[in-house]
Amino acid sequence: MSDLLSKLSDWSMQAQRLVSALDLSPQPESLGRVLALADGVVQVQGLPQAQLGEVLRFASGVLGMVVVLDEDQIGCVLLGRQDGITAGSPVRGSGQVMEVPVGDALLGRVVDPLGQPLDGGPAIQSSSHLPIERAAPSITERQPVTEPLHTGITAIDAMLPLGRGQRELIIGDRFTGKTAIAVDTIISQNASDVICVYAAIGQRSSSVAQAVQAIRERGPKARTICVVAASDAAAGLQWLAPYAACSMAEYFSDRGRHVLLVFDDLTKHAQIHRQVALLLRQPPGREAYPGDVFYLHSRLLERAARLSNERGGGSLTTLPIAETLAGNLSSYIPTNLISITDGQIFLEPRLWSEGQKPAIDVGKSVSRVGGKTQLPVLRRVSESLRLGYAQFLELEVFTRFGGAIDQRTQKVIDRGRRVRAALLQPQFQPLSTAHQVALLQSIEDGLLDGAEVAMVGRFRDAVLTLLTGELAMLALRIEQGAVLTDEEQKQLRTAMQAVVARLEASEGTDVRS
Repeated sequence: MSDLLSKLSDWSMQAQRLVSALDLSPQPESLGRVLALADGVVQVQGLPQAQLGEVLRFASGVLGMVVVLDEDQIGCVLLGRQDGITAGSPVRGSGQVMEVPVGDALLGRVVDPLGQPLDGGPAIQSSSHLPIERAAPSITERQPVTEPLHTGITAIDAMLPLGRGQRELIIGDRFTGKTAIAVDTIISQNASDVICVYAAIGQRSSSVAQAVQAIRERGPKARTICVVAASDAAAGLQWLAPYAACSMAEYFSDRGRHVLLVFDDLTKHAQIHRQVALLLRQPPGREAYPGDVFYLHSRLLERAARLSNERGGGSLTTLPIAETLAGNLSSYIPTNLISITDGQIFLEPRLWSEGQKPAIDVGKSVSRVGGKTQLPVLRRVSESLRLGYAQFLELEVFTRFGGAIDQRTQKVIDRGRRVRAALLQPQFQPLSTAHQVALLQSIEDGLLDGAEVAMVGRFRDAVLTLLTGELAMLALRIEQGAVLTDEEQKQLRTAMQAVVARLEASEGTDVRS
């Protein structure tokens, strides 16, 4: 009995200590109410201390984010379903701006813009969070873009080289292979140290599933984050997706890592922004877009940079994708994005329909970083490629009229057709730098002049076998960026001539006849 009384006494003292430790004083709470809602956009009255980007909590448990501040009300987007929210429902402010989980725990996962898993795996356990809106690095915190980012696509690496820290727009009509280029670039990072982040914004669920599956099966899965806000997701999640993905990527670049970030695509993001703005009665401008649509993407893409050594020397490379209508590059959103980025890769529907894949129009495409980022060995064999290929495309148009052409022009056209065949590349088959150098060197030396165009593809496959076998050491030196000696260049040319000779023997014809 005494023991029981002693225990009751101890419990009583513990309870008194717990009660005395409680703060029972009145606590301030921000409380507003819903004025109206439609299509995932809510107008709220009250909450005078609210700030842009602040997280709001609705009575149904759904979160919202403040996107518009007016004198007498605020506008926010829902980050979930609007079921259970009606006019007059209470809304509570959190005082916290929107943050997303970041860190190594996200690598290899498919998540929504809030960091919630979509791949059926366990919940993300991350102790680090970053706000979705962050200031872009200043001029003094950047350094020039000089290190190459290998895409594995010969037409890009040879004629439109990309660098780590660059912003290169991929633009074209529907079904011209824009996503395919981005996915192949991610897959080609298997042999690099680059971390990849793929942000799907407003895409069809089936298209997103195909892209994510290809990345996870063929790409560097352990170094890739897929942030998905498909077309059936809440408008707020679609609006949030590119900013959330950028913060997830910046976590690594701030720590000296190299990151590739793909936005697929920003045209649909702009349309979501227009939808939200119109529902919140913001003044429409050109094509009904609000006046801040340029700032919408400029503050996002300016976060891409090659950071200075004082900031760790990391880089964030972005490949935003934009969709055009009937190849119109002068429409509002494409012109905005072209003016923000460091160049564009334009995909031509006509080339796609003719079977030229990737369907890159080299005349309308540009990389403003240029050859500064190219490996010297690749720059040497591709210096005259773009000019010669563009000249061929122009001459080929005139030959379609059936006029007589001289021998010199015919030679340019014949070589151009073989260059075009060499630039053909099946999806999910990125080429190494050594493979590209060997292929372009053979074209430069004229080894394929006079060959059947159909043979170029077989030659490309035979070169791959050679580089993984007999020339493995030479291929390794090329991958490391070494400048080949005269003896090594001679060895490469001799090996390519042997490949041509084998193909001649197998076909029983002289390819130069």
